[in-house]
Amino acid sequence: MPPIGLWPVLIVSLSTAIWLLDGRAGRGEPYWRSVRGAASDGWWFGFGYFVAGLWWLGAAFFVQADEFLWALPLGVLGLPAGLGIFFALGFALARTLWSPGPARIITLAAALTLVEWLRGHILTGFPWNVLGMALAQGPEIAATPVMGQIASVIGLWGLTFLAAACLASPATLVDQGSLSRRIGPSLVALVTLAGIGAYGLARIPRQDVATVPGIVLRIMQPNVPQDEKFRRDRAQAILDHYFTVTRRPITEALGEPTHIIWPESAFPFLLEREPAALAQIGAVLGPERILITGAARADDRLPGENYRIYNSIQVVDGQGTLRATYDKVHLVPFGEYLPFGGLLERFGLRQFVEVPGTFAAGEKSVPLAVPGLPETAPLICYEAIFPEDVIPAGTRPSLLLNLTNDAWFGMTAGPYQHFAQARLRAIEQGLPLIRAANTGISAVIDPYGRTTASLGLGQEGVVDARLPVALSSTPYAQFSNVFVAFPLIWCAAILILSLRPRRATKGT
Repeated sequence: MPPIGLWPVLIVSLSTAIWLLDGRAGRGEPYWRSVRGAASDGWWFGFGYFVAGLWWLGAAFFVQADEFLWALPLGVLGLPAGLGIFFALGFALARTLWSPGPARIITLAAALTLVEWLRGHILTGFPWNVLGMALAQGPEIAATPVMGQIASVIGLWGLTFLAAACLASPATLVDQGSLSRRIGPSLVALVTLAGIGAYGLARIPRQDVATVPGIVLRIMQPNVPQDEKFRRDRAQAILDHYFTVTRRPITEALGEPTHIIWPESAFPFLLEREPAALAQIGAVLGPERILITGAARADDRLPGENYRIYNSIQVVDGQGTLRATYDKVHLVPFGEYLPFGGLLERFGLRQFVEVPGTFAAGEKSVPLAVPGLPETAPLICYEAIFPEDVIPAGTRPSLLLNLTNDAWFGMTAGPYQHFAQARLRAIEQGLPLIRAANTGISAVIDPYGRTTASLGLGQEGVVDARLPVALSSTPYAQFSNVFVAFPLIWCAAILILSLRPRRATKGT
């Protein structure tokens, strides 16, 4: 997992998973006790996996420590404990279908792929650090994700299946039986990985991607500390800071920026209700520029109702006029909304649904109409980690726009992981990704996942770049979840075969 990227550790851990399931299958204990034991092994496996991958969530509880530090164990231990249930289900399913021999490698890979897909969809979904990211992340050549290029064909879930199958295959090296049965899976895995690498090298062009004429982007990374970002008494100081950073000298080779991009939740106020702030922004932009910024937005309330606040992207022109708005659809549970709010509201407990600090969800994902830009798919914060949801239904945009605020997580692994997952969306869809983050990592990424310009974590400044041209629709963009079908068919076939009555032997 980024930023370290020690993906070979999964060779040890997934091989150990195979041996644990072998042990459960070979103990001779009652069948359902064996399945329960496998589920227990899977839970501990998942708990360790998620503690190692999500420890950085604890940083968010120190931002307002006087209010939230008490909840630190819930974030760094409680969430991994809950997510471990998915691995428990995966191990239990694999044990149910288990049989000796090399095919058990595919069985575990299929079971883990299905539960990882389930983790990405059940309730609101949380596909963070899915196993497939191991292949997506490395190795890289010249900062280009060579292995990750196969995501343009099979997506994150196909990567997950291949990662689990290939990295678990060394487990058979200690099996009993013929040499071919012991080394065969590892040889197949090596050939598969070599094929993935060869595809990546063949897909990536030697030259830079062409750019859209007449568009120059400037991403402003203000690096405002999270404990200052929402202080209303600092509103003008924050706005002045944005102006100062935005006005930094231009990159002569590119010329004047046409579009300025600020990160998620840029203001400690409702921008649309602050005409003075809009006027200042218009004056800084001038007549030829457009601002795309994150901002909270309130709708018009009905009599007797509270305002509904949305986490939004808003487009402002040089006259200080709001030209377009997108409201975030996929909210962060507990951080941005209260789960089961609809049920509470149905029972008349509206006051618990509309607690301070929560947002209302946008109705649906729609393209963002930005003057001077091609059709844009907007993504706020962790909306970029959901592979099936980055493209508004029925559209084929020309770029992905991701505004985020990772300042909650400080100088930890979290922002690097978030960046890596957003970058994979560019490869899957064959679209450029424009990413503006408060404290980093801000970047322009081409459709092959190559970073053309960026600003690192914890830095203040601007990223100037041209907009890369989109590729034609990738196989994954056209077929999406069809690649989940193979592990599903594999598990179903084994289950059906296991339920067939065995043919009676002679003499019985």
